[in-house]
Amino acid sequence: MYEHKRQPLASRKVFLSRIWRNMVWCLAILLVSLFIGTVGFRFTTTNAYSWMDCFHNAAMLLSGMGPVIVDFPSNYGKLFSSLYALYSGITLLTSVSLLLAPVAHRFFHQLHVEES
Repeated sequence: MYEHKRQPLASRKVFLSRIWRNMVWCLAILLVSLFIGTVGFRFTTTNAYSWMDCFHNAAMLLSGMGPVIVDFPSNYGKLFSSLYALYSGITLLTSVSLLLAPVAHRFFHQLHVEES
């Protein structure tokens, strides 16, 4: 996907297209994750909360802030919340690494190019 250390540094256009592509992937992952969380909270809490409350809880968990709804009316809600929290942590790390990968690669590749 990226150039080898013996290849010259990619052009600014290629670098910006990599950032754009990774931003699109990151956005897609986050939107799918928000959808899964919202629907999951809505149906595992036996419709006790509105769609907006479920979306808010999913967004807060996905951002790493923590749950807003803490009194789940069913054990299924507690189980889903626990599993979604674990999934959200991994998704948050994946999204950040996707966004930083082109920048970090370019930085380290530039250091290597200057060395040789």
